[in-house]
Amino acid sequence: MKILLVEDDRTIASGLEYSLQQDQFSTVLCYDAASARKVLDDELDQLALCLFDLSLPDGSGYDLCRMVKERSDIPVIFLTAIDDEVNVVMGLDMGADDYITKPFRIRELLSRIKSVLRRYHKPSQSKPFIDLHNVRINTLEGKVYKNGAEVSLTALEYRLLLIFANHIGQVLSRNQLLEQIWDVAGDFVNDNTLTVYIKRLREKLEDDPQQPAIIRTVRGLGYKVGD
Repeated sequence: MKILLVEDDRTIASGLEYSLQQDQFSTVLCYDAASARKVLDDELDQLALCLFDLSLPDGSGYDLCRMVKERSDIPVIFLTAIDDEVNVVMGLDMGADDYITKPFRIRELLSRIKSVLRRYHKPSQSKPFIDLHNVRINTLEGKVYKNGAEVSLTALEYRLLLIFANHIGQVLSRNQLLEQIWDVAGDFVNDNTLTVYIKRLREKLEDDPQQPAIIRTVRGLGYKVGD
């Protein structure tokens, strides 16, 4: 997913860009409103989310937000100084999705970004069946079959499998998996518990759990289903 980051403080911008890229986002970085407007003219349809500093040397995040919302339905998050917080209501009224005040923790910002993206990526044209090798997921009934025989999964095992099935061909990090499971189930799932769930899924679905063909480990990165 590509994020447009507009921040005139080059130190902050550099740190944010690095953190976003480490979390598997691609970024377009602008230091002023003029260059941001050009990106919005040329690449708006490629963007998943915009991060706008409210105060820019040649304009404001408000103007950029208005431009985005007039042309597209993608989320906007404001980066604001504490003194700007009382004014951010105007941005929310024009369609901004969230704001975060400086100084902020990177993990909090990443969590806000993922939360907003999840709200926008509503389930669409959900397929009634998803096939993974010899495993079939019946999404309408919430049932899983292997070689035609039903496999009994717990609610969280099923949710985890569905996350993989909806991201075929993508590498999902452990943090990404934990974020999505926690968000939907409303329960705390830690890293060790995730390992157990993946192990159980492999034991139930793989022909050879020691040599998985469905849920494969991509060392140093996470897990991948399909090509």
